[in-house]
Amino acid sequence: MEQMRFGLLKALGFSFVVAAAAYVCGGLLPVVGGPAFGIIFGIILGNLGLKPALPGNAFGKASSRLLSCSLALLGFGLSFAQVLAAGESSLWVMLFTLLLAFAAAWLMGRLLKIPYRMTALIGMGTAICGGSAISALAPIIKAKEDEVAYAVSTIFLYNLAAVFIFPPLGHLLGLSDLGFGLWAGTAVNDTSSVLATAYSFGPASGDWAAVVKLTRTTLIVPLCFIFAILTAWRESENKIRPRQIARTFPKFVIFFLLASCLTSLHLIPLSVSNALYETAKLLIIWALACVGLAADLRRMAKSGLRPFALGLCVWAAVAGGALIVQHAGGKW
Repeated sequence: MEQMRFGLLKALGFSFVVAAAAYVCGGLLPVVGGPAFGIIFGIILGNLGLKPALPGNAFGKASSRLLSCSLALLGFGLSFAQVLAAGESSLWVMLFTLLLAFAAAWLMGRLLKIPYRMTALIGMGTAICGGSAISALAPIIKAKEDEVAYAVSTIFLYNLAAVFIFPPLGHLLGLSDLGFGLWAGTAVNDTSSVLATAYSFGPASGDWAAVVKLTRTTLIVPLCFIFAILTAWRESENKIRPRQIARTFPKFVIFFLLASCLTSLHLIPLSVSNALYETAKLLIIWALACVGLAADLRRMAKSGLRPFALGLCVWAAVAGGALIVQHAGGKW
């Protein structure tokens, strides 16, 4: 037991150094972002044999604990007033693209014969908010570190592409500042990529995209509950058992909602909630560094390029679907 605790502490210490480097690089190159650097550095160091040999799956356990803490603290960045403000004009666009993302993921996952867990992770990451959403879903469906690393890498690739493709395409299509902000906030995943994409179009686009993206993040909660039911159903031989759902449902969602309530009701100072929200983003980088260190590149390679093809199809469906719905609703 003591050996396992020592291994966990050592994993946390080593991954913290990796995460610190990723945080610095993310600040220097915000288009990529700290979370992407964290998982990339982790995969490189882990697969070159440059990480310490630790008992058990120490890095995997460290990532699980860090992710739970980070996702709970994300609630401090969410105000229900902002959600209502954005939801009045954009929630229906987000809900449509959400359904479209999972429909495309399910269909293409079956056609490409991609396992359920990988399909779910890529669908969730594209539909909601990239690495945070993938991290929230992973413990519910019992995804492996290799699957999480591959899914995050896939989402990162298309986030990076969006930064360069979306702004000129938005100008070509004649989108307004608010129209482009809605599109970027709906169709781009990671927060850093959303902001980099939207602010390159215009300041008003960036401000609105940030609000839309924040609102989109709230959908993590109902989706986690839905996937908890699906997981319990799959594990209970296609029967719904409340006790199994309770065991599957992640406790961090409760803390996420509690944190959101405290922020929305102004029960804690704004400076404190902002500090806790920034801490959450730092913990995500740290957690993803652990995911990268625990991932096995050889096992990831066995999946081939099919998950990247799946990610491309889902991303294209969401980006195209959002434009169609915006145009139909006069949000151009």
